[in-house]
Amino acid sequence: MIRPFILTLMIALLGGCAGLGTLKQASKPNDLYLLTPKSTFSKSLPRIQKQIVVQEPTATAAVNTDQIAVQPTPFQVQYLPRARWVDRAPLIVQALLVESYENSGRVAAVGRSTVGLRADYVIVPDLREFQGRVVGETASSKTVKIEVRLNIKIIDEFEDKIIASSSFQEAVISTSDQTPDLVVAFDDALGSTMRDAVEWSVRKIHAHAASNPRPSVN
Repeated sequence: MIRPFILTLMIALLGGCAGLGTLKQASKPNDLYLLTPKSTFSKSLPRIQKQIVVQEPTATAAVNTDQIAVQPTPFQVQYLPRARWVDRAPLIVQALLVESYENSGRVAAVGRSTVGLRADYVIVPDLREFQGRVVGETASSKTVKIEVRLNIKIIDEFEDKIIASSSFQEAVISTSDQTPDLVVAFDDALGSTMRDAVEWSVRKIHAHAASNPRPSVN
């Protein structure tokens, strides 16, 4: 009677140790990464006395996550281990677009759609690409190209119609396949894409407002 009891106790203890080990592994924190807004723009960019709202970008399920996506093949999506964005990718892009418009110094007011700002124009982004692609491989490393592609639509809130639409994209080869270098490449690719999108949309809104004069919303 004693031996079966001891055997059962040992199995329980061993199982408990394995469980604790798993918990310790799971409790290791992920490295969190953030990206930066664009702050340099063309000096010829016109000023618009209009209020702009930036909606949260739409995105596929593979991109609409806080995980950092890399495609080892055109038909497969994987995520970097123990690494996360500080928020879901579409929310990061929305916040950085708002900051980029503010940094341009060419917009009367800009905010996210969630804050209830009454807008003259609404920026509707679609995050088409936001991942790395393995474009080369050796025995010791992989060559990863970071691809970012945004489709931007501008909606005139007064007329409730799309006045312009365009796509912007950038691809940057990462200096290595290590996560910090991949994040730097993401930042460079997104920064160039946002700069082009902001400058294009400001010019489009300026031209549309000039040909359709009316008071701005209060």
